[in-house]
Amino acid sequence: MTQFKNSIFSLLLVSIFFTSCNGQTKRPRTKEIVVGQVSFTSKNPKLTKTQGSNEYQDISCGLEDKAGNLWFGTSGEGVYRYDGNLFTQFTEKDGLSSNSVRSILEDKKGNIWFGTNNGLCCYDGKIIKQISLPKNATYQSNFATNYTPSSVNEVTGIMQDNNGTLWFGTTNGIVCYDGNNFSYFLDNHTIINDSGLTLKSVQCMFQDKNGNIWFGSGPMAFEGLALYDGKSLTKFKPKNQQWIRKITEDKNGELLFITRGAGVITYNGKSFLAIPKPMELRNDLLTDFLTDSKGNRWYASDYVNDNDITTGGLWSFDGKSYIEFTKKSGLSNTSVTFIFEDRNRNIWAGTRNDGLYRYDGKTFTGFSE
Repeated sequence: MTQFKNSIFSLLLVSIFFTSCNGQTKRPRTKEIVVGQVSFTSKNPKLTKTQGSNEYQDISCGLEDKAGNLWFGTSGEGVYRYDGNLFTQFTEKDGLSSNSVRSILEDKKGNIWFGTNNGLCCYDGKIIKQISLPKNATYQSNFATNYTPSSVNEVTGIMQDNNGTLWFGTTNGIVCYDGNNFSYFLDNHTIINDSGLTLKSVQCMFQDKNGNIWFGSGPMAFEGLALYDGKSLTKFKPKNQQWIRKITEDKNGELLFITRGAGVITYNGKSFLAIPKPMELRNDLLTDFLTDSKGNRWYASDYVNDNDITTGGLWSFDGKSYIEFTKKSGLSNTSVTFIFEDRNRNIWAGTRNDGLYRYDGKTFTGFSE
């Protein structure tokens, strides 16, 4: 029988606490649940499914760590790490609190954090620890009287700011971690929150070049976009959008927001402007967006066939023309849910049915079986 033990979490993160978390109610360090024996479910030259996931589940997130390993989170198969030769699969058997991983981040010390449908986990290079977050937010306001904390705290987004503070978007609101304590962001009563934002189920976060933090709301809350300037929260609903899938920036530092129904939009400081896209792409099916190191734009979209008119898939734009990548291009699955660029300038595409593909500028190589 798997043995569990309690220990104190002591990651050596920067102890300076960002302004947004000052004045919050300090909570004691949370307990960890540590899996005593690491088994690692499988190691294979291809991404192999072992958990019985179905064709509708997908690769939802990923990153390249400092060592050059690639990590891919899925909605039913846990996490895969690719070292250039083999895929190592991490599942609940190895310590994950859920095989549905919503977000991944490597912190400044090299620890890998996983946000799952059933809480937060951290991998220190040896073992996966389940981190028990505070269950209840204590903040009260005239706008949050109907706030009911969830018994299961899903972690939908993760960010680390310039000072080293970690931010977690959860079902119950934003949680901050300063290296010693976890606290709810809105427990800081000095924050001006005239819009009454609860910041529940924040799907994405981003710190801009001026130090402002942007929050993108996901399904369940539908609060749109929020900007925190260190003192107050400002609420936006760009193009009337309440669901923000992702926040990123291009190589010029321009902020880009991927929405649920209005495609990709940018903000010039006064108004939100739509970014052009292929006519064949439906805004409501856009899943991800990337500006690569060469300045090319990539659009990832789910795929449907309406009256023999295909929409979705993967597209690129070089500033002059759009290129559609299809099954003829080597992309066997065109329901694309995630894209990113590695340090070698390869474009990786994750799809439904846990498909994984790498594009080297000429051809696609499949990595799933």
